[in-house]
Amino acid sequence: MNGYSLFEHTLQNILRSVNPLEEDWSMRFQLIHELRAVVESIEILRGGCRKLQFITNARVPILKFQGNYNISCDISINNLSGQMKSKILYWINMIDGRFRDMVLLVKEWAKAHNVNDSKTGTLNSYSLSLLVVFHFQTCVPAILPPLKEIYPGNMVDDLTGVRASAEKFIEETCAMNINRLMSNKSRAINKSSLSELFISFIVKFCDISSRASAQAISPFTGQWEDIASNLRWLPKTYTIFVEDPFEQPINSARGVSSKQLTRIEDAFRRTHFVLISSNQNENEVISTLVRPYVSKFVTRTPGNQNNYSRNGLRPQLQTQRAMKPPLQAQHQLQVQRAIYSHQLQDKKMNRNQNSTAQGPAQAIRVQTQAVWRPKSDRGV
Repeated sequence: MNGYSLFEHTLQNILRSVNPLEEDWSMRFQLIHELRAVVESIEILRGGCRKLQFITNARVPILKFQGNYNISCDISINNLSGQMKSKILYWINMIDGRFRDMVLLVKEWAKAHNVNDSKTGTLNSYSLSLLVVFHFQTCVPAILPPLKEIYPGNMVDDLTGVRASAEKFIEETCAMNINRLMSNKSRAINKSSLSELFISFIVKFCDISSRASAQAISPFTGQWEDIASNLRWLPKTYTIFVEDPFEQPINSARGVSSKQLTRIEDAFRRTHFVLISSNQNENEVISTLVRPYVSKFVTRTPGNQNNYSRNGLRPQLQTQRAMKPPLQAQHQLQVQRAIYSHQLQDKKMNRNQNSTAQGPAQAIRVQTQAVWRPKSDRGV
């Protein structure tokens, strides 16, 4: 097994460890059900919740706490823009399932290096997700388009008037554009493996600290943008600018401090060194990518305590075939397809029999020919 194959195998084992299992989802939904039952009285929350903390200085005030089953929770009220951002990221995953896998891996890597906590001046989870979006946009060939091609306006500005109408308009616009993208037969397909994508992600941001002084990361346009050329960004100075593609010109990484950005770049550099080192072993790689308690659940390859390969792991993009999703991911996709098909049938049955109009978001066909519609109650 060569270096890339073994690293791919290691990443798949990590994914199986960090992917929520069926019982994990059950516990989360049970906790949400319990919260709904007591949310009328904040005092009742004190009975079953720990580490209550009310964050008043956030753009959207939130209540943080640790609930039953040791699940950390953030509660915000009437945060429609946050819900819609999560939905769009979830829909984007339907373009390419590697997006969700990369987000899971990158978030775990960031937690392992203590650079995924906005309270301490590092990157929040949303900005990390946008970094993955940006990486997929700037691969060759690109995996994701500039997000302006999925939703061309400023999404938050369009959340006005009747909520149901505003949501429907956004869903239909995104569905129509994703459908057009997926049906484009001339679109170049990126077949990079997950290991290649992860390594190139680390390489891409190894100079993030020095580059951030002059350029912003714009998932909306899908490219680096010169800060000096954008008048909307100039009034405020930030250590790093990761523009929110759905709420321009807001900086999703505005809480990152200069000291912590140096640490973030150092985390990228140290990880890159480990991955290309010629003498690393599997345990060292795992300890670089995940937190100690997670590493206990990652399956090791029997007998592989020596080098990954004599030449190490060096970026050789576009050289391997696209990976086959693990069994768990295949099962999740089958469940999603069943849900979407069931919802579509329900909507067809409830539709006026005399109506022949078909909205642009009636269905989206992904490459597997499964029918997809935007789902209204999930995030990525």
